[in-house]
Amino acid sequence: MNKTIVIAGAALGLTGVALGALGAHALREQLEPVALESFQTGVRYQMYHALFLLFLGVERTLGEGTRKWTFRFILGGTLCFSFSIYLLSTSGITGWDFSSIGWVTPVGGLLLLTGWGLLLYRVFRLTGR
Repeated sequence: MNKTIVIAGAALGLTGVALGALGAHALREQLEPVALESFQTGVRYQMYHALFLLFLGVERTLGEGTRKWTFRFILGGTLCFSFSIYLLSTSGITGWDFSSIGWVTPVGGLLLLTGWGLLLYRVFRLTGR
């Protein structure tokens, strides 16, 4: 087990549940429906990748380099993707204009795709032996 990866997955899961509850209860009356839907998309992707990291942290067939780089791509991608969505979707109630960081969301998506792609590539190489 890789303790760092499992801790990161658990931390993303914990904050994902908290942010999901915030969105479902406190923000429901505060945000426009489209902004609330975006916020929940951020939560959903954060939770998917929390589970991904938990799996990655206990998985034993991948090499350490693959595990490390996949972790970096997934964690960085989740932070960029989900947290930029949180900021962008709540700008209406915070009064802060976060539109200048809109480019961070697709960068986060690209990092997530890279992490998943690396895992897929390495698994194909493992099963091809």
